[in-house]
Amino acid sequence: MKRYLSVWAHLLRLSWRLEPRLTCAMFATLTLNVVAVAGIALALRAIVNNSMHGHLAAAVVGAVGAAAGYGLMSVIGGLLGNLRILLVERVGMTDLQEQIQLDIATIDGLEHLENPGYLDRVTVVGGAAWGLTDGLWAAITTVFTLLQLAVSLVVLGQVNPWLVVLLAMAAAPIWAGQRGESVVRAAEISSAEQYRLQEHLFDLATSAGEGKEVRVAGVGEQLARLQTDAWRAATGVRGRARLVAALWRFGGWSVFSAAFVGGLALVTHQAQRGDGSIGDIVLMITIAASLRQSVQTAVSRASDTAGAGRLIVPYLWLRDHAAGRRASRGAAVPAPDRLTEGIDLDRVTYTYPGTTAPAMDEVSLHIPAGSVVAVVGEYGSGKTTLVKMLAKFYQPDAGTVRVDGTSLAELDTDSWHARLACAFQDFGRFHVRAREVVGLGDPAFLDDDERVRAAVRTAEAHEIFDRMPDGLDTQLGRELGGIQLSEGQWQRTALARASMRRQPLLFVLDEPTASLDAFSEHAIFQSYMSRARALAAETGGITVIVSHRFSTVTGADLIVVLHQGRLAEVGSHQELLAAGGRYAELYAIQGNAYTDPSPEA
Repeated sequence: MKRYLSVWAHLLRLSWRLEPRLTCAMFATLTLNVVAVAGIALALRAIVNNSMHGHLAAAVVGAVGAAAGYGLMSVIGGLLGNLRILLVERVGMTDLQEQIQLDIATIDGLEHLENPGYLDRVTVVGGAAWGLTDGLWAAITTVFTLLQLAVSLVVLGQVNPWLVVLLAMAAAPIWAGQRGESVVRAAEISSAEQYRLQEHLFDLATSAGEGKEVRVAGVGEQLARLQTDAWRAATGVRGRARLVAALWRFGGWSVFSAAFVGGLALVTHQAQRGDGSIGDIVLMITIAASLRQSVQTAVSRASDTAGAGRLIVPYLWLRDHAAGRRASRGAAVPAPDRLTEGIDLDRVTYTYPGTTAPAMDEVSLHIPAGSVVAVVGEYGSGKTTLVKMLAKFYQPDAGTVRVDGTSLAELDTDSWHARLACAFQDFGRFHVRAREVVGLGDPAFLDDDERVRAAVRTAEAHEIFDRMPDGLDTQLGRELGGIQLSEGQWQRTALARASMRRQPLLFVLDEPTASLDAFSEHAIFQSYMSRARALAAETGGITVIVSHRFSTVTGADLIVVLHQGRLAEVGSHQELLAAGGRYAELYAIQGNAYTDPSPEA
């Protein structure tokens, strides 16, 4: 509860800082709402009692007060809703949403993005800004509604003290509603994985990219069935939880309804005995009529508050996780300005969560400063894992990675990433303007058209950009009204993006030409080999090339051969051929595949 309150306090401070006028207006309106019902009831009692005793002036004053109260209530109803929506949109959907996305996007490493437990929480909290902020005002509204109930029951206590018991009974549906929401909250988290699965299957069945394979293979029916099964599994858990929550709410309302009926009977009996006035009966009826609505509002907003708890739990987890990862950085050592020794891996081992076989198994390797290193091996041999380890996306389970003698774990992550330039095989397809799709490679120069064009030329992508209808202002992505690029063209944009940083210490090309033809591949490797030599001279920078095409790596200073996560061989092209080991065998197999005519030809 203390941590829940800390979240509400943080959001309230945020509301006050960003929207002080709207926040003040919200509190003022809620305060008026507290006294309005009791004021109307007292005014109506005064009208009846004064009219019966011939006090017409007092009756008129009471009538004016009642009319003003009813007018105020009609205004308050619409005003509260509008103020709440404005505050939620201007606070939750701006500052809070940005902070949530920053926490998700800037946590060190990639393990959390591949961990189902983490993704279950992100599924819930990713769009939680609205619900969290609305939960704050739901909690505040609940408090003010309970105050309204207390004021109303104090007025009823003047008629009969036993009616104050209704206030305690009003807590029953609120408590029961919270218990029900806790069941729903647990169900949503437990079914998040199935919910993500059905969304993924739906995207597979309806997206243009996968649509070709779906139609050729004729698997649309199977995908639809799998999506339906996953949807039923997710909604089945959530549906049962909502049924349990409904039973809790029914029980709470039953307790309150019984107490309410008993209280109403008591006041009626008292009036029949002559212990009260007709005005008391009117007062009781007026408050009774509003009491149900007040309790219902309290329960509804309390349920909204409890419902926000399903967001607060993963939200607090995300905050703690992000803070813990930042704190684990320890004393941040800045990345060096240039490399003098190189990068060393000392018995590095890493196993992906949920698997048993190591993706890297006691790999020890020295990569000299200024060298061009090629990493080869079959699929699943650990090539991309090695690259991600060098980029500090993963922390080794055992062993150490050192940069010029300093453990990579001790280097400031942001500082190290600022000295990297990478083009990955699973490259991003950013549906933004052409200028931005390249400039995002170095955000400090996002609007520097000259630098963007230079990066485009380095990636041999100038012909693609020259043909764009609006040049660098061209919108990419058909879904956004822009142009659609082919897979090879998207890969060219990724290569251009990786060329924005001019003096990286580590330049990574992970299968950089997998979607390109042989002619384009040759031209790009020639360009990047020249760039690698320039980097070596300027900063001692290391270029790492991951490729399954052996013809592209023969010019590397060092070729690293991986097999089933272990280091199989290291050496130059000529040395490895002369050794006659695994590299020579794979090189010969691939060479024969490209040169030998097919029997069917």
